[in-house]
Amino acid sequence: MTTSLPFSDADRALIIALRRDLHRNPELSWKEVQTQIRLERALRECGVTDIRHVATTGLVGRVPGTGGGATVAIRGDIDALPITEETGLPYASENPGVMHACGHDMHASWAVGAALLLTRNPAAGDVVIVLQPAEELGKGARAMIDAGAVDGVKAIFGGHVDRRFDVGQVVAQAGPVAASTDTFRISLRGRGGHGARPHISIDPIVGAGALILALQTIVSRRLDPASPGVLSIGAIHGGNAANVIPDVVDLAGTVRTTTESARTLILAELERLTNAVAAAHGVVATVQVSRGTPPLVNGDDAAGWAASAVRGVLGDDAVRPLGITNMGGEDFSYYLERMTGCFMRIGSREPGGLPLDVHTATFAPAEDALFTASAVLAQCARIASSELSS
Repeated sequence: MTTSLPFSDADRALIIALRRDLHRNPELSWKEVQTQIRLERALRECGVTDIRHVATTGLVGRVPGTGGGATVAIRGDIDALPITEETGLPYASENPGVMHACGHDMHASWAVGAALLLTRNPAAGDVVIVLQPAEELGKGARAMIDAGAVDGVKAIFGGHVDRRFDVGQVVAQAGPVAASTDTFRISLRGRGGHGARPHISIDPIVGAGALILALQTIVSRRLDPASPGVLSIGAIHGGNAANVIPDVVDLAGTVRTTTESARTLILAELERLTNAVAAAHGVVATVQVSRGTPPLVNGDDAAGWAASAVRGVLGDDAVRPLGITNMGGEDFSYYLERMTGCFMRIGSREPGGLPLDVHTATFAPAEDALFTASAVLAQCARIASSELSS
């Protein structure tokens, strides 16, 4: 597969060494100090000289264009997860309890690989290589934007490893490809008492039970069935003894949607229904919502440019549909609120391999995906820069 791609043996060795070094030395969000240093060295080895540190541990490199084209960007995220690695790889994490279990070592390395290709075969306009921290917290993209990392950029491209697809297959499609990631906390306050005499207490546990069931009717009865939505309770705590009715029960959960209209509806119904059920059970409700990343919606034009890049680099059969409604989140969505762009799923499964999920201790993407993604991202930049300047 990768033998036809524009990489010499020395190029391949450089990119693989970078990826393995990052994998061996993972760092958590906002702590990517050595990662930043390593990535800057790699960019310079690739011929990129215009490099800035931004957003504390982020990095931006600029690859000059030939002139006359729009400025576009390629984004790779760089942070790891608090997971103890169990892959058994010879370059497994040497940082106890921290692992690149989501493939960000791959993402950062293929962004550098794209920079290498663009130094040799530039786009019409400049290409900004955005190496972003803290994606796992959903905060890095916003910090990079606020720091001016993508000022003047007209389109942005990125991708995520995906072992549901073989190396050489890429999902590049318009529309929603990831969901919003809002969280909520609810406290129900009643009046505690002895479990043998519930009639003289106000039981928040009974109210919480009714509320958990009632909240599920928001998606099943209030949301248009054509609009995806998820409301999940992930935590509940109340009481410490079998014979004691507590004063308070706390719940926490997440809301996921692929459109802003569905997001607004579910969050409004969450508060309305919570207060109504609480009143019915005589308890007092407090609802706190923390808005997370918005839905990630690829632009029509940018997705078309990305699909053209995939076909041009990997062949007509390489473009694949996502095939599912992805309710996971991705802070790349913040960039797409500001400009057009496309976030791709990059096939990262070796021949005969299993479709391992991310955020697990055994996750290991196929390294050949480094080269397919590098070449596709570089070509996305070339096409978009020309199209946006015409």
